[in-house]
This record gives sequence, structure tokens and C-alpha cells, in this order.
Amino acid sequence: MKITRTSRLTGTERTREIDLTPAQLAAWEGGEFIQDATPHLSDADREFVMTGITAEEWTAAFGDDEEETASIH
Repeated sequence: MKITRTSRLTGTERTREIDLTPAQLAAWEGGEFIQDATPHLSDADREFVMTGITAEEWTAAFGDDEEETASIH
């Protein structure tokens, strides 16, 4: 399903193809937790559906948890 969102971080509008059914989207929009409505989606896909933020934008804004964890050890 094509999903169009505007990033809450950058204001950029993007459309992505997400493996999501109209029923799953309606369940989330109706108040179901997104991880329950769409357990098969990646965290990045769920974030895009909820906020329009891409994985690249997230990393640019907040860093990469794996890199931060690696530098601590």
C-alpha cells in the first residue's frame, strides 16, 4: 500500500510502498498499538507510518544506537 507522510523532523513529504493492508492501517488509526496492528513491519516502516520520519532522517537527527553502544565498550 502506498503511504504518503510528511516528516515531523524535516517537513519533507514522501510516499513509500509499505506492506500494509487498509484494515491494519484502520486498526492503528482506531487506537491499536502499531506494533500490534502491524507486527510484520520493521521498526523503520512503523516509524514512517506514524511520523513520516525515514531511517536516514532518524540517524541524522539522533545518531545510530549501534555506533553509540560500540563506542561505549
